[in-house]
Amino acid sequence: MQKLKDWLAPVIFLGSNWISLAGVVLVTTGGFMWLVLLPTMLRPGGRDPYLGILHFMILPAVFFAGLGLIPLGIWWAKKRNKGHLPPVFPPIDLKNPRFRKLIAFFAVTTVLNVVIGTQLLYSAVHHMESVSFCGQTCHVVMKPEFTAYQNSPHARVDCVSCHIGPGANWFVKSKISGSWQVISVTLNLYPRPIETPIKDLRPARETCEICHWPQKYGGDRVRVLDKFADDEASSHTKTVLLMHIGGGNGYQGIHGAHMGPGVVMRYAPKDRKRMEIPWVEYTKNGETVTYNAEGYKGDGPGNMEVRTMDCMDCHNRPSHTFELPGRALDRALASGEIDRSLPFAKKTALEVIQKVYKNTEESEREIIAQFKAFYEKNHPDVFAAKKAAVERSAKAVLSVYAKNVFPDMNVQWGVYPNHLGHEDFPGCFRCHDGRTGSKEGREITMDCDNCHKTLAMEEDSPKVLTDLGLANRTGTH
Repeated sequence: MQKLKDWLAPVIFLGSNWISLAGVVLVTTGGFMWLVLLPTMLRPGGRDPYLGILHFMILPAVFFAGLGLIPLGIWWAKKRNKGHLPPVFPPIDLKNPRFRKLIAFFAVTTVLNVVIGTQLLYSAVHHMESVSFCGQTCHVVMKPEFTAYQNSPHARVDCVSCHIGPGANWFVKSKISGSWQVISVTLNLYPRPIETPIKDLRPARETCEICHWPQKYGGDRVRVLDKFADDEASSHTKTVLLMHIGGGNGYQGIHGAHMGPGVVMRYAPKDRKRMEIPWVEYTKNGETVTYNAEGYKGDGPGNMEVRTMDCMDCHNRPSHTFELPGRALDRALASGEIDRSLPFAKKTALEVIQKVYKNTEESEREIIAQFKAFYEKNHPDVFAAKKAAVERSAKAVLSVYAKNVFPDMNVQWGVYPNHLGHEDFPGCFRCHDGRTGSKEGREITMDCDNCHKTLAMEEDSPKVLTDLGLANRTGTH
């Protein structure tokens, strides 16, 4: 009984100091807020990101701060009073009804605190892994990436599925990394634009390949590239490629050469963006060959970081692709968002979106105004007859700009290179530059036919598409 009395004695300090009383107020406030907001927390569907800050950041902070202050105050009061109980405390005896009520009060409040605290912790962790938290809570910082994500093939895949993946190990790592990100956003320490590639990104074999398996992507695929000229008619041509995707089923192709059975590729980039790659090591079935870029005299990778190649070295922006202005406009013209019947549609749009605007508000105002002004001044008859088409196209031109340029984050055209292909950025040619290997007769080829066969090059009406029944096929980039 004496041990029980000694154990329960500190609870009296709960009401005898201002620190614990402040904790009680915070816990009570947090509990009341939790009760009021509980229906909105349990509501299915998407949540407002700013309401989420209240639900899952401010409310838990208030509640757990209060829980922390209560024992802190008890400890402080006990130390101040040298362990003596204040005279107002009821005798520590279970026969005393006041003492039994005090125990019952603490039992009930402890259960309630556990229930509320558990729900808050679970909801907070769940919210911090939601798409709205990743993309919208830090609105300005992540606006470029979130906008690109919404227009990507992975728009229905949660951010954490790729950036964290399954398992507790990477979950803990992400929370540790996220702590600094919260601090940098709060103190305005983040870089503009956000630097890529991400350091210590989980290997693609543990994320991407849960859904995509390179060894099973076999065979060839037809790819149609639409291009529009900057002449008056915005002349439309098509390039048709037969892509040797390769992979499984014994078919070499692109995936087979880089990710096939028995293949391990390592490389050493010279720069952080991995645009220059002086050293490559290729191992297949136990045989290893190294390739040095022209002018590189080092013996091995030297002090450069060595990476084992995975999906992200080519598909480096699978969900956050930013296009160059010409290609982005080609896509909008091919889909009909920009009306091709307007004279000089592409040329005008290109001139407007390549200008530098101070901020988003200026771009939203000026791009539409300048596009419309061109037709109103230079083609008044077209503007009068097709005013609705001009206005609709002007909005589409602004949309092209708004998906790729973000002045507030210093994201301009071409800031984020895409390594897939080699038309807009070096891409494949970072390694495929004809460099010779350490064994005679070996080189990293620049032969186009190794990866794709050109079936038509910028033709008005490629016969191959007619033969395949795809004469009207557009918009596949």
